[in-house]
Amino acid sequence: MPLTPRFLALVAFCLSLFHPAWAQSPQLDLQRVKLTAGMYQIDAQVAQTPLQRQVGLMFRKEMPQAEGMLFIFEQPTVQCFWMKNTLLPLTAAFVADDGRIVNLVDMQPLSEQSHCSEEPVRYVLEMNQGWFAKKNIRKGARLGGAVFAAAPR
Repeated sequence: MPLTPRFLALVAFCLSLFHPAWAQSPQLDLQRVKLTAGMYQIDAQVAQTPLQRQVGLMFRKEMPQAEGMLFIFEQPTVQCFWMKNTLLPLTAAFVADDGRIVNLVDMQPLSEQSHCSEEPVRYVLEMNQGWFAKKNIRKGARLGGAVFAAAPR
């Protein structure tokens, strides 16, 4: 088999599963979606495959204030997140299918402490820590965006 760039990328990916030092690059090229929180706009990367969700915002050293990452799961369940290999302090919004924020949790960098949703959810939106508080967005507020309108009820 010729050593094509695609083949080499596949080999590097497979090795990264066994050698974490090879996988220390942040995900910067994921699909994006526009969300709203009240009058505020959010440009969110979308993590929807198991590998994308596993890596999440790990290894990121900075993130613009109006950006975040939206984790999308196949069905609503109690979701729990931790911050292993995540360098930024984040706030996670656990979000119901209709865009309602079920609960918000602040998470500290590099912590393996688990933070869970208060009820089954399909979505989790991570933003820079304090973003929701500065915008006075609290539990019960609704996020907007086509992703929530398209969610099965």
